[in-house]
Amino acid sequence: MIIDKTYKEHLVFGQLAEYATFYKNLSFSIFRFITQGTGSACNIDTYVYSSIQGTLESIKDILLNGRINDSYALLRKYYDSTIINIYSNLYLNDHVNMNNFVVETINNWLQGKRQLPRYREMLSYIKSSGKLSKINDLLYKDATYKDLRGRCNDHTHYNFYHNLLLNDNEIFLKNRLVALDSFSKDLKNIFILHLSYLFYLNEHYMMSSDYIDSLDCGLTPETDLQYYVAPFVQDIFDSVIKKNRMDIATEIMNKTNMKLK
Repeated sequence: MIIDKTYKEHLVFGQLAEYATFYKNLSFSIFRFITQGTGSACNIDTYVYSSIQGTLESIKDILLNGRINDSYALLRKYYDSTIINIYSNLYLNDHVNMNNFVVETINNWLQGKRQLPRYREMLSYIKSSGKLSKINDLLYKDATYKDLRGRCNDHTHYNFYHNLLLNDNEIFLKNRLVALDSFSKDLKNIFILHLSYLFYLNEHYMMSSDYIDSLDCGLTPETDLQYYVAPFVQDIFDSVIKKNRMDIATEIMNKTNMKLK
């Protein structure tokens, strides 16, 4: 198998571990926030994020075995899951009101009665939202995400012969590490897209457990304690969003009431 030390020590494996851990922590952290507009007794995103965690762990296992082409198919699945997650949150946010306690489009999906719209329709809904216009302007100021989606599709559908060669771990390919570099960049950009939308739309998802812990202990919470940010959220905000997209980080910090640094 043509997998050497340089390949196994590529930064993408650290990324996958870091992002999977983030989704695991987020899944646990938001469980207490019941999703309004559905019949669910818990936060439906809890299991979305634990599922994404599993997808990222699967990608890591497959990449370690040298199957870059297969990994791109799962990367497209990850991309799809982020759009589904933002669409469902945005749609609920738009349609829940005093006269509409249950949003049928999302609730029927939860109950297995109806599929959500196709990917392009969901993405169009997100990109046309006035609530997300400033983030959309920053995310889609160039062709980054159009090109990324194209690469995922090229690998999934074998649009080019060299893509399928990246699934053979017994042949020498001089561009194998170049492909891994590209994969790493695409993974990072999907993660940034998801968190940018999520933190902008659901700022309470950034909340630390200190406020609820105080109430559970019968204590009076400190002033503004509900705006404190969970350490794992601040860490990922610093290491990924601020480091790579300071423009998006600034927009999120300007909009939120949470005490992001």
